[in-house]
Amino acid sequence: MNYRYIRRHTICFCPFFSSPGTLTGSTSIRELLTLIYRANSKYKKAEILQTAREQIEVIRLLIRLMKDMKQISLGKFVKINVVVENVSKQLTGWQKSQ
Repeated sequence: MNYRYIRRHTICFCPFFSSPGTLTGSTSIRELLTLIYRANSKYKKAEILQTAREQIEVIRLLIRLMKDMKQISLGKFVKINVVVENVSKQLTGWQKSQ
């Protein structure tokens, strides 16, 4: 998963990613990873995958907000958004295969 890439490129730029345990991007990413793990280890995945897709949208919105607030450059936004889009496509494909 590209969690490290997203975190490395956002941690020092935005307060959303700086405080563990709050409703932040960091928490959203952890929740997404937990949901992917759960979906990978269960037979009935549909509900978990839907929740994971919702989490990826939260992450996408937080990153967009960071760009709008000029906390990250357009170049970093594009790089991070490509990773988020790839994860989103993987989740969608996984959900359709169920």
